[in-house]
Amino acid sequence: MMKKPLIGLTTYGRDEKNAFSLPAQYLESVRRAGAVPFLIAPDETELDEILPMLSGLILTGGGDMNPESYHGDSHETIYMIDDERDQAEINIFNRFYETGRPILGICRGMQIINVAWGGDLIAHLPDQFGETVLHRAPPRVPTPHTVKLDPDSRLAQLMEVSEAEISSWHHQALNRVADPWKVVAHAPDGVIEAVECHQHPWLYAVQWHPELTAAKDPSQQRLFDKLVTASQEMSNSTQIAA
Repeated sequence: MMKKPLIGLTTYGRDEKNAFSLPAQYLESVRRAGAVPFLIAPDETELDEILPMLSGLILTGGGDMNPESYHGDSHETIYMIDDERDQAEINIFNRFYETGRPILGICRGMQIINVAWGGDLIAHLPDQFGETVLHRAPPRVPTPHTVKLDPDSRLAQLMEVSEAEISSWHHQALNRVADPWKVVAHAPDGVIEAVECHQHPWLYAVQWHPELTAAKDPSQQRLFDKLVTASQEMSNSTQIAA
């Protein structure tokens, strides 16, 4: 029997109870895709042992990045700053990128990848885009809206849609997009909602939270399914080459 792929997922930072956590929907989405989730806490010191075991990586959502990490301005709405998590995830992404194995960034994960490559963020979307489209309901609650994907993009082909109803849960987004990202989706107000990288075999990032609706929306579950499929194919080709 073929072994199930091991997919790494970064966790939230250390909370007031000195605990690390991650919403169960992330793990459930990975399991539905036929893989085994493996949680990586920000204080992990054994990456040399862990990263080679992983078939794929998901950089998850959570609180805001420290604006100092991208030379940005502070804002009163910025919350849950965690330098330990910021630096850990940038390091994990950079190291895993070199393996060529599949990577998916979700919400904060998309922002981490952009900052890791020299991009920056919009501190608070309503200040620049207004509130014609809510990307997060008060006080900090997920809310739905549509996104339009470039129909010629790899992401649209992967998800098998050119427009999607998504679950949005953020107040920041990409501003200056780093090379070699290609923007492939926008919200109705123009906010960047997804990017892909053509210099890597399988690297996508979305600003929304597919794990929240993946159980009922096949287009969202495909992000996890295709990551797992790609990780299996790469693993098989590596074994054959060896």
